[in-house]
Amino acid sequence: MDILVLTAHPDLSTSTANRKWFEALSDFDGIITRDLTAVGGPEMSFNPSVEQALLEQADRVVLQFPFYWYSSPPVLKAWIDQVLLFGFAYGPDGNNLRGKELVLAISTGGPAESFQPGAFNSFTMPELLTPFQQTALMIGMSYLPPFVLHSAMSRDQTRLDASVLALISHVTSP
Repeated sequence: MDILVLTAHPDLSTSTANRKWFEALSDFDGIITRDLTAVGGPEMSFNPSVEQALLEQADRVVLQFPFYWYSSPPVLKAWIDQVLLFGFAYGPDGNNLRGKELVLAISTGGPAESFQPGAFNSFTMPELLTPFQQTALMIGMSYLPPFVLHSAMSRDQTRLDASVLALISHVTSP
């Protein structure tokens, strides 16, 4: 299985979990990684042909990002707007991603229990991730269960190392 990991962190060098994930996935055979912040630059400008060719080669696409303000960083939204175009990803002839799989790999700053009805964030993670699920459905991709690491800013190395192994297993499992 060919896996494409698109990492959308505004500054990987300052990241705790996302940097470790990106580095580990970059070293894994059969996985292509892209740092969208580096590729798009400060203008967040992407070459649709290049990005679409990478998508077409992949069986599974992983969107990796820190979850804040109940969404993804702006660079991922820019990539979606510039790459998942009518005629390529959707529309009468836009079937290039049909049958492929989409997985989200997300880190949050808050603890898991804060993502519940009546808790600090009011909603569950599946509810908050509905726009990503709908995007997958609209473009014909299978939306697989997300990988979520809560309290990602923890400096607990054992926990972070375990998250790397768990993420690799999650994104490579058939």
